[in-house]
Amino acid sequence: MSQKEFQRVKVIENAAGGRLSVREASRLLQLSERQVQRLKRRYRPDSVGWVQHGNRGRSMPWALPLPQKQLILSLARGKYQGFNDSHLAEKLRFEENLSVSRETVRRILRAAKLASPQKRRPRKYRSRRPPRPRFGMMALTDASRHDWLEGRGPELTLIGFQDDATGQILAAHFQLEAENTLGYLRALHAMITAHGIPLSLYRDRHSIFQRNDSHWTLAEQLAGKQSPTQLGRALDELGIEQIPAYSPQAKGRIERAWRTCQDRLVSELRLAHVTTLPQANAVLARFCANYNRRFARPAPGAACDFRSLPRRFDLARCLALHYQRVVAADHVITLGAHSIALPPLPGHRGYAGETVELAHQLDGTLRVYRGDVLLLALPLPLEEHAERRPAPITTAQKRKTPMPRIYNLSGRPALAAVT
Repeated sequence: MSQKEFQRVKVIENAAGGRLSVREASRLLQLSERQVQRLKRRYRPDSVGWVQHGNRGRSMPWALPLPQKQLILSLARGKYQGFNDSHLAEKLRFEENLSVSRETVRRILRAAKLASPQKRRPRKYRSRRPPRPRFGMMALTDASRHDWLEGRGPELTLIGFQDDATGQILAAHFQLEAENTLGYLRALHAMITAHGIPLSLYRDRHSIFQRNDSHWTLAEQLAGKQSPTQLGRALDELGIEQIPAYSPQAKGRIERAWRTCQDRLVSELRLAHVTTLPQANAVLARFCANYNRRFARPAPGAACDFRSLPRRFDLARCLALHYQRVVAADHVITLGAHSIALPPLPGHRGYAGETVELAHQLDGTLRVYRGDVLLLALPLPLEEHAERRPAPITTAQKRKTPMPRIYNLSGRPALAAVT
């Protein structure tokens, strides 16, 4: 018996015995006088069952039948194993035609001792940056190296872009390689062809986006700034402002989107029995469309800040890997292990000793330019070549580096000159 029921028993007992009036009992129980009269008629001095509601112990007409609860539990333990409560409720509604709420699913699973895979951590105070007011005003980008296939296939890297105002995933794809320049260039190409050029890009301080080494060439010293990275150069040519984040929490919106993907997308890949990269990208395309319908929100401003490409802008040349090479005396240039012979200019004029630009495009075509003149275009396997910069030397390596020894003409070590 609850405290409320116990109070009713005592008050109605005094009212039935004439020790309390109906008006006083109604004021004590906060009921109408008519309801107190009903309780007095139901009062039995030898029992307390009269105070209990008539539906106690009965199942509600809207309660799920037992076979349906058992079906939900079997699906949660089998086909949809590892799905969180909200994701499982959506799958039951759209895939199994079982219209149950998330709270109902949660109660059924917790009663069966099935815990949610999502672990809730206590929230920490952080000042939140308000989202941009218009669609395309800022794009967020990040990559996530994760065991997306849960051992059924190779480990993959997810690279993508997200709009800051709406939370919409603008472009995303899986790749076998780790986070690299080519992956970001492919995702950038997909975003620009689908939506346009955003005004700004919020990204981390990875060396893919910015130079983090302390090496300065003579030309860079004369110019007063370091040469940009491949991706940094492409963003500058597109007129996209780069905003570096100084902590993972600073770009928390795309971090939370990746966390959702590591929960829901992993379950979708498991449900589709994905084992290869093409299958994973096919599931990812469907997932992103569903994610945008489910989680994207309208921007406060109606205007769109995505810009279209200027006329005669060569996007393929912009989103390519660029290298500078000096033409040898025999008009041959090298790129990695490849030696490429260049054709002569009109009138069989030579240009040995000049600097040419190599643009290795995303479709695997290598184009060689002399200024704006295209000299050569040939297919070549796409590969990212390291820049010719010395590797940074740590303090520990400096301590381990032996002092250089100077040898005289006889081959014996001589004393180094003291300066």
